[in-house]
Amino acid sequence: MLNVGDTVPDFCLPNQDEEEICLRDIKGKWIVLYFYPKDNTPGCTTEACDFTAALPDFEGLNAVVLGVSPDSPKKHRNFIEKKDLKITLLSDEEKELCQIFGVWQLKKNYGREYMGVVRSTFIIDPDGKIAAKWEKVKVKGHVDEVKAKLEELQNR
Repeated sequence: MLNVGDTVPDFCLPNQDEEEICLRDIKGKWIVLYFYPKDNTPGCTTEACDFTAALPDFEGLNAVVLGVSPDSPKKHRNFIEKKDLKITLLSDEEKELCQIFGVWQLKKNYGREYMGVVRSTFIIDPDGKIAAKWEKVKVKGHVDEVKAKLEELQNR
């Protein structure tokens, strides 16, 4: 599991258009990397719509917003078109990035246990180090919290 201060290992994942997005290509900017369980589910839809609505603010802070889930690029494309999302979604079908960040965990729901993505957000600084992290994210108000933290980090 990665923590604040850790250097993020380089990664490459396909986005919704099956274009490869690599950390090395976006290093030098602030990155908001958020992990979510599944496209087109209520909490994930709210979170993606909130990040889309706040995208101009994040861009004004020289930040890239990337959502990551185990869904396929095709499912991501469908989700983006259906909800008119403006953010980039990365497909981690092998769950490698989820495991590196420690968000692929045992979850419990209605008495059953299964492996899944624990909703988490990381701010990565322009040097590729984790500057902030949230685990077990509650969607309501989360995007505003991330934005405020990003502003605070940039004003240090």
